[in-house]
Amino acid sequence: MALDWLPLLRHHTDRFAEVLDGADLAAPVAHCPGWSVRDLAVHLGGVHQWAAHAVTHQSPSLVPSEPGAAAGLDELVAWYRRSAAGLVEVLESAPADAPAWTLDPDDRAAGFWRRRQVHETAMHAWDLEGALGTPRPYDPALAWDGVLEVAGVMYPRQVRLGRVDAVTSALRLVPTDVAGEVTLGAGAPVEVRDTAEVLLRLIWHRADTSALDPRAASLLAGALAP
Repeated sequence: MALDWLPLLRHHTDRFAEVLDGADLAAPVAHCPGWSVRDLAVHLGGVHQWAAHAVTHQSPSLVPSEPGAAAGLDELVAWYRRSAAGLVEVLESAPADAPAWTLDPDDRAAGFWRRRQVHETAMHAWDLEGALGTPRPYDPALAWDGVLEVAGVMYPRQVRLGRVDAVTSALRLVPTDVAGEVTLGAGAPVEVRDTAEVLLRLIWHRADTSALDPRAASLLAGALAP
């Protein structure tokens, strides 16, 4: 099923802003070691600015603006909303095939950032909700596309940049709630079956691996994604 990225981007940036409004900015974010809710919001807003710049200037060279260290909640929420709105405006205005700097040398088009920023925002909205209570479940189709993005874009980039060795045992991921499967690496396959959301969170180091085959747990412990 094709995903409609721009409405999804508006939805998840609004979701993040709504949850942030009223949050305890000092609360720790479990899966972002050392980060508080404030840190998470500043990171995501900065990434939105950076991605917009990658489209408008076809360059990754941007130091994002940040709210002041003493900024209160209202100011931080307003800053985040401006950063998100700027990204949405850029991606709505630019044709999907417009030239852009991206993380994928084989896909230098603005449409890359529509997908990437949905996944970035949805994951960090999940982080934020988890820091404050119980995160909302993922839509299975979106979660599975996130797995495919890692397999097709993020993992190859990590290998290309020398951040992780190429997986020498194949890691086969099979979702139980949508159709499909994907394999990372080569060699004898180690299979992990679970919902698309759990598979996505396993890849991004946001799920427990203790019950998995130790070979799969070892492979998933690597930096398959940034």
